[in-house]
Amino acid sequence: PSLLLNCKEKESDNTNPKVSNKPSTSGFKLPELDYGYDALSGTIDSETMRIHHSKHHQGYTNKLNAALAEQNISSTSIEDILKSSDLTTAVRNNGGGYYNHCLYWEVLKPGGKMPKDLEENIISTFGSKEAMLNELKSAGLKQFGSGWAWLCQDTDKQLFITSTPNQDNPLMQVAEKNGHPVLGIDVWEHAYYLKYQNKRGDYLTNVLNIINWDVVASKMV
Repeated sequence: PSLLLNCKEKESDNTNPKVSNKPSTSGFKLPELDYGYDALSGTIDSETMRIHHSKHHQGYTNKLNAALAEQNISSTSIEDILKSSDLTTAVRNNGGGYYNHCLYWEVLKPGGKMPKDLEENIISTFGSKEAMLNELKSAGLKQFGSGWAWLCQDTDKQLFITSTPNQDNPLMQVAEKNGHPVLGIDVWEHAYYLKYQNKRGDYLTNVLNIINWDVVASKMV
């Protein structure tokens, strides 16, 4: 199933926002989280979460809507937009920033034991859950500068791991390897620097321990 990204806009005074999958006719909306900014404080501090969600993600959302309005693009999914062969720089950067963060917040949702079917798929593909996590961490560590690490499915629905620079993602034709993302990990410094400074590896180790695998499984096609 595709991400439902036309989400209800976050209320400015809501300290425990909730996800809404209601579509909007006024452009893409910043998705509400269904957990508070302090819910992941053992791994990601509340101030990072607040700035990341309400400032960075809101900025991508606003700029995406402006870029789409300028091109008179409406009534289409973010996935279809990002798969286009003629992405402008503004839509590529801000559409990627919008989509990527929507997925990131979802997979960090607290709780969620790995479903048996997904675990068996991972073991069949990577040899073990630990091997998959190590490969995903390695992809994040080796991504030079800002970017993302991804767990995806290819056209044969086989799992693979890749990374992309900046706000690119595997949906885009410019990606080194195309696929359907089911898990995305942000390795921009703004995702971790207040707590981890330059220790990206520590951030990756810890964030991979709080993935909601029920959500990841729900993204499989």
